Amino acid sequence: MSASVDSVGTRRLPAPRPGPVPWVAMYHSVGDCSDDPYRITVTPERLGRQLAWLRRRGLRGVSVAELLAARARGEERGLVGLTFDDGYADFVTHALPLLHRWDCGATLFVLPGRLGGVNAWDPLGPRKPLLTADGIRRAAAEGVEIGSHGLTHVDLTEADDITLKVEVTESRALLEELTGAPVDGFCYPYGTVDARAVQAVREAGYGYACAIDPGALTGPHALPRVHVGQNDVTWRLHLKHRLHRLRRRPVEGL
Repeated sequence: MSASVDSVGTRRLPAPRPGPVPWVAMYHSVGDCSDDPYRITVTPERLGRQLAWLRRRGLRGVSVAELLAARARGEERGLVGLTFDDGYADFVTHALPLLHRWDCGATLFVLPGRLGGVNAWDPLGPRKPLLTADGIRRAAAEGVEIGSHGLTHVDLTEADDITLKVEVTESRALLEELTGAPVDGFCYPYGTVDARAVQAVREAGYGYACAIDPGALTGPHALPRVHVGQNDVTWRLHLKHRLHRLRRRPVEGL
């Protein structure tokens, strides 16, 4: 994705066209969901059916960067953003083969401060391994967009100024060093966002950022997303796809 660079080194995505907020699906882990108190897991079988549903509907999953670039050209019709938060190790083993099978792209938001660790921020567990540096490089080499989820999965709305800056700036620098490629996307941990966090992410040079339901903050640095889980069979996906456009109005700059 091409992007201009301003006088302070901030990457700018092409100016987007006005219109409805794009549909971006939010996933996390892909694997065994028998113990899943936070509903963050889909089985590979369910993910495969969901991707198949997209293709039957004439839709194709792509990275957020590709979606926004296509939107700026007026060519976003038929594209859906696919995002995977936290950087679970099962992305490479379970999600990536299915994305290839259904000719889909995706954005993977990872935590460079927890490489090879576990999801210690979830008090109820279960503990799930996170990708190592090699796993992230493998995903990037296979066409997945790598974005930052912060360093360590901290709620940025509760972080002090120093922690906030470190989480958004150092995570980006580490990922660019790790992958050898620009990192344009950020994802707010827990989906929580406020004006202060948005400003920090913008000042750190990200071209866009993903939240969940940012409300009045909706824009290029606070994109809303739709949670997709194990219970989302085809009729639920159809409703979520339709309701997303009905619930969210066009926003200046998006």
